[in-house]
Amino acid sequence: MIPAFYTPRPQWPTAIERIVELLGRVTAFEEASGRQVALRRANQIASVHSSAAIEGNPLTLGQVEDIANGEPVHAAPRAVREIENALAAYEALGTFDPWSVEDFLRAHSLLTAGLVAESGAFRTVDVDIVNADGDVLHTGSRAEKVPRLVAELLEWGSTSTDHPLVVSSAVHFLIEHIHPFRDGNGRVGRLWQTLILSRWRDLFDGSPFENLIRRHQVGYYAALQASREPVIDAAPFIDFMLDVITESLVSYEERAKSTAIGGITGGRRGGIKDRLLDTLRDDPTLAAPALAEALGVSVRTVERRIAALKAAGRLRRQGSKKSGQWVVVEEHQ
Repeated sequence: MIPAFYTPRPQWPTAIERIVELLGRVTAFEEASGRQVALRRANQIASVHSSAAIEGNPLTLGQVEDIANGEPVHAAPRAVREIENALAAYEALGTFDPWSVEDFLRAHSLLTAGLVAESGAFRTVDVDIVNADGDVLHTGSRAEKVPRLVAELLEWGSTSTDHPLVVSSAVHFLIEHIHPFRDGNGRVGRLWQTLILSRWRDLFDGSPFENLIRRHQVGYYAALQASREPVIDAAPFIDFMLDVITESLVSYEERAKSTAIGGITGGRRGGIKDRLLDTLRDDPTLAAPALAEALGVSVRTVERRIAALKAAGRLRRQGSKKSGQWVVVEEHQ
């Protein structure tokens, strides 16, 4: 078995308690909204987009939505294939056993099919992880040790009595540390943490935390590096992930709450157009992706509603597309 590889921090129980409270509130707002499936589907698509973007995929959230809906996207075939693969892997999430080496390899196969030579197989060569300047940041475990190390890691995870939030973060870290594949390690690590958490609470099936990892990408890599030096101790990475999960749930709570309130009020203020106008009154700088997250709908739906509101004279743009803001034209005007 692998030795202990993190030092528990005294602040973890408080962070975990906060996350549990948030999960309860988010679940309640999801149920009140009547749009639980749609909200989680939107989160899943956003997670796929963010995870791919971290690895350099250039497709926009709107393009990822189009691919998810079976619509054609004019982009580099490899970029499209990466998204198709990621969507397939997230769709299969419920079929994976988080402690199965066979399923671990199957997930990698789904994520990298048609993209890498050793798809669905552990790497057969040694690898270095380098930064943009070519400096070696970390050397992955020796190739011949990888199968045993992954098996031991998953066995440890299956028997650990620590909280799933800690275990999932620790597993995520050690996947990146072992670096079991030639390519796709980051995608597999993030997917596997989502899987472990979804077995604890099904809300994580459509987990929004990958969006925050992308937003805090520099911190993500810094936490990985801090957990390797001067000795292996995953505590800094676990700290980082607990913060990211908390922040992501706070954000998701606001979206679920907004959707729930819109669904409950009904009538004149209950429609998407009216909720969109209310949201823009509160923050006129929001772009379509942020509006989609706030309302729990697709970017395409927001874009269509904006076009209709502009045509009806209820909404106009002031300033440039990048730095301007929306102006809501009230009906009495």
